[in-house]
Amino acid sequence: MLAAMLVPCARAADLRATVHDAQGRPLGDAVVIVVPQGAAPPSPRARARLEQVEQIDLEFVPHVKAIQAGTAVSFPNRDGVRHHVYSFSPAKRFELPLYVGTPAQPVVFDQPGVVTIGCNIHDWMVGYIYVSPSPHFATTGAEGTALIAGLPAGRYTVRVWHPRLTSDEHATERRVELGAAALAELGWVFVLKPEARVRRAPAPGRAGRY
Repeated sequence: MLAAMLVPCARAADLRATVHDAQGRPLGDAVVIVVPQGAAPPSPRARARLEQVEQIDLEFVPHVKAIQAGTAVSFPNRDGVRHHVYSFSPAKRFELPLYVGTPAQPVVFDQPGVVTIGCNIHDWMVGYIYVSPSPHFATTGAEGTALIAGLPAGRYTVRVWHPRLTSDEHATERRVELGAAALAELGWVFVLKPEARVRRAPAPGRAGRY
């Protein structure tokens, strides 16, 4: 099930996206990508700011991280145990052998695509890095909304990615034309795949939780 709506409002050239599941609940961790129509994708380049995916309480934080192609990401370990972070995804294969603290070198994600990351020691630790070919993107928060501000006037293709989508992200595409003074609102409703997670090993003070 997939629904979309477009409501123009009077405001600057911004795009606000809202994503819900089939039960009407707001969906966080959905990446909204805005691609100019008719424009060649920009060459991958590193952003000035170094991004991070942390390991906190034996989980990747954030669970979903959206970056632009060419961005470097550091993987600091804030836990009191060692982690072994890796990915076998075609968009980026890498491995950070057992470590604590922050690895000396960040990982540069130079190819667009979805990168699934895991820990070779703690099987339940799974995270996602969405590497966007476009500089215009945002991730929905717990309220299910994302705002992409300051878009130049023009025509755009907008799509959504989430780890539990039942279809390819290109099936979510919507087209929108933004004027010089407008706010566009797009909304999606998705049926999601069941969440599949490896059972978390009990830890002191956390018996029965995973």
